[in-house]
Amino acid sequence: MKKLILFTLATVASFTISAQVATPQASPASKLEQKVGLTDVTLEYSRPSVKGRQIFGGLESYDKIWRTGANKNTIITFSDDVTVAGTDIKAGAYAIFTKPGKKTWDVYFYTDTENWGAPKEWDDSKVAAKATVEAFEVPFNVETFTIDINQITNSSAAIEIIWEKTYIAIPFEVPTDKKVLASINDALNGTPTAQDYYKSAEYYLEEDKDIKQAKEWIDKSISMTEKPAFWQLRKQSLIYAKAGDKKGAIELAKKSMAAAKEAGNAQYVKFNEDSLKEWGAM
Repeated sequence: MKKLILFTLATVASFTISAQVATPQASPASKLEQKVGLTDVTLEYSRPSVKGRQIFGGLESYDKIWRTGANKNTIITFSDDVTVAGTDIKAGAYAIFTKPGKKTWDVYFYTDTENWGAPKEWDDSKVAAKATVEAFEVPFNVETFTIDINQITNSSAAIEIIWEKTYIAIPFEVPTDKKVLASINDALNGTPTAQDYYKSAEYYLEEDKDIKQAKEWIDKSISMTEKPAFWQLRKQSLIYAKAGDKKGAIELAKKSMAAAKEAGNAQYVKFNEDSLKEWGAM
């Protein structure tokens, strides 16, 4: 019995010693993963809140390097070489530092990501890219510091920072076109499928490239497909219209609309109706 009591006391003491109080972080960590074109972009940062304080020109002085968040460096990682505000930088991870101003901010992409806050000694040789962007006042208060990736296209986006009543955006470009054209070349010079021809034609249509080439590829794709779906015929009709073959586009739109009705897809029925009206066929 005595041994049992001693064992119980030892267990309780061990639990008491190892137990730790868990409380929320003042500036909780956040991680954002975003695909831009074919490039993976990851943002890791901590999110302080206003809490009744004056932030810019107060807590964070104007014209001084700021960690752009709280705690450890705010880190952005690109899976490909990208272009930031006109400057080419290599794939990899960068700390984002800023120098807030009343009308503009300087934004730095810094190769050393292992700082807690701003570096004790700033090294210009570690600045991979610098952007100067306009600061906008927003008509409402943003309580919690936020970084997001918006304004997304196939080949570009913007890193948006908003806090308190200030908003900035840093544009960047990704090598989507280069990667897509390489994949098209590899696929079509190998043993291409109907899907390869379809996606190639679709990309050329969306990116305003050689529409005659797109028409050739979409025709090849459809000819390889036993029963083209309404969405495939719809894409073919749009390519024909852009290529100047209105008669062919109208014929294909009618086929797409009939197939969409059969499939019960009201959205594509309307798409085709709108196009037929635009092309003077309804």
